[in-house]
Amino acid sequence: MTTKTTESGVKVRDGRSTREAILEAATRLIHVHGYNQTALDDVLRESGVGKGNFYYHFKSKEELGYAILDQMIASFLERTLEPCFSDPEGRALTQIRCFFDRVLEAQRERNCVGGCPLGNMVLELSDVHEGFRARLASVFSAWRERLTLVLRRAQSCGEVSVECRPEAVADFLVASLEGAILLTKLTKDIVVMEQCVAEMKRYLSLFERGHERHEHDEDR
Repeated sequence: MTTKTTESGVKVRDGRSTREAILEAATRLIHVHGYNQTALDDVLRESGVGKGNFYYHFKSKEELGYAILDQMIASFLERTLEPCFSDPEGRALTQIRCFFDRVLEAQRERNCVGGCPLGNMVLELSDVHEGFRARLASVFSAWRERLTLVLRRAQSCGEVSVECRPEAVADFLVASLEGAILLTKLTKDIVVMEQCVAEMKRYLSLFERGHERHEHDEDR
């Protein structure tokens, strides 16, 4: 590993700052072993950073954990969630299906290893660490709110039926997707994720106006 110091005095390892090296190493370890099972010494060894340099950037392991969580949240919102909903004129159900496909593709690229980084932290820390629970709750709330607003807009313009309850459907979709990721992590079988995504899309289609007309025609 090559190390140099910039004019500002920040050490850079292979093109990365010391802070970035710590965050990258800790994220990898926590994703595999969990937050509680990742010791600070493991992070230092993996990143090649000394203890003094670590405490220059982070006051504690907890502060490091918060920084990693903030990074995970930003990545989820910017790379996975928001791109599918960037067009305010786009069809709502098409946007939601796009989001499902992005999550499916992410699991395929990871070979079903690791699951959902945010979901993993929810399972490990929500009952034992209020600071992490509150931060995790905020991102899941943002996720549910995004789906709720999209479904409300679709309902107001007649894209989905009045039987759709946006808040309840949004909660169901978030819970279903997280469960699908967990089951895929357990089975190491991407077909499980594919089937779950297909079922979620089928569920959404039950509220689609075009679907209603098609079923009505079949019943005549």
